[in-house]
Formats: sequence, C-alpha cells, structure tokens
Amino acid sequence: MGLSITVGLLDDLDRHDPEVAAHHARELAVLAEALQVKGIDWREPAASGSGHAAHSGGFPYGYLHHLRRAYVLHRHGAAVTPAATTDPEQYDCDRGEVEEETLMFSSHLLCHSDCAGYYVPADFEDPVFLPEDAAVAGGGMVGSTGRLLAELRRTAPAIGICPDAAAAVDGPADADAPADDPYEAEKFAWYVLHGACRASLATGRAIVFH
Repeated sequence: MGLSITVGLLDDLDRHDPEVAAHHARELAVLAEALQVKGIDWREPAASGSGHAAHSGGFPYGYLHHLRRAYVLHRHGAAVTPAATTDPEQYDCDRGEVEEETLMFSSHLLCHSDCAGYYVPADFEDPVFLPEDAAVAGGGMVGSTGRLLAELRRTAPAIGICPDAAAAVDGPADADAPADDPYEAEKFAWYVLHGACRASLATGRAIVFH
C-alpha cells in the first residue's frame, strides 16, 4: 500500500470508470465551494475527454515522511542525513521536530493528510482547514500548489537535487540518479510531488492524494 498522486483525476477516470469520476467531480465541486467561502477562487476544470491524467505517480507512505523530515531539518539549519542510514533513535527524535513544526500550521508540505486530500493551484499563505460539513477528503486540510512547490525547491539542495536542473524533469523515471543513492526515498517523493506541482499549475487542476 502507498500514496497515489494524480493531477487531472477526472480525465483519468472519465473513460474507465464514469461512476467513480462522477463521485470525484462532486467532491471537487464541494471543495471549490468551501474554498470560495474562504476567499479562494478556484474550480477544477471540466474533464478534457483525453482519458489521461496530466500527471500521476506514487510512492510508499514512508517516503513522504522522509521528505518531510528533510524539509524540517533543512529549515532548522541542521544537517540532513538520509533516512535510510540514520540511526532509528535519532530518526525518532527528528520526527518529534517534524511534529512540532507541523503544529505551527504554516507548511503546506507538512500540514496535509498522508493519504487523501488536495492541493489547488491558487495562492494562499497558510494551509486551509475546512469545516467538517465541507466533507472533503483528507480531513479538510487543503494546500496551495505554488506554496508546496516553493517548499520543495527550498529543500532540494539538502537532498542533493539542483532545483533549476530539475525544473524540466517530470518524475523520478526521468531523473538522473544512481541506483544506490542514499537519498533515494526522499528524492523519489520530491520528484513525484514536483512533477505534480508543475502539472497542476500548468492545467489549473488540483493535486489529488488518494
């Protein structure tokens, strides 16, 4: 089991599973209305009929936790060691810092469900927490695509990625990385999310965690 990330989910589902596509279309409409109440003007474009998502990818849930840890350590000015080679006791200590930083409710990478929910291509400073009656996936935590992209790019050098060189890379398969890279997990998650952000901003569609 792992996290799937899709931009253009309606395009991906429309041809293959219209019933599920209709469900997601309703949820995206509810999301748009709830965001409108918060002063955020965005709505998912109608399905294009292409039958293909603008971006899709995924990785084990742990990869996202490793990337979040790297983000927090880098933000705090600490050395970012690969999760794969970090002592478990130290890793647990680092996770405590991640939890503390998450409670600041300012990071779009941190303040988001691990397994469901949305990022939308609209600019707002802090993650948005929607009321329960909005009934959207991911506990009502919604992030800004642009703000997520900025956080990813700030973290990139700490895990051995040049953000400018990666700007044209769509995903991990296109990245030129050695098979034994100690930051393999962090980089894999970074490239999937980075590609999703680029596709979201280019198409106006939400990034969907599912």
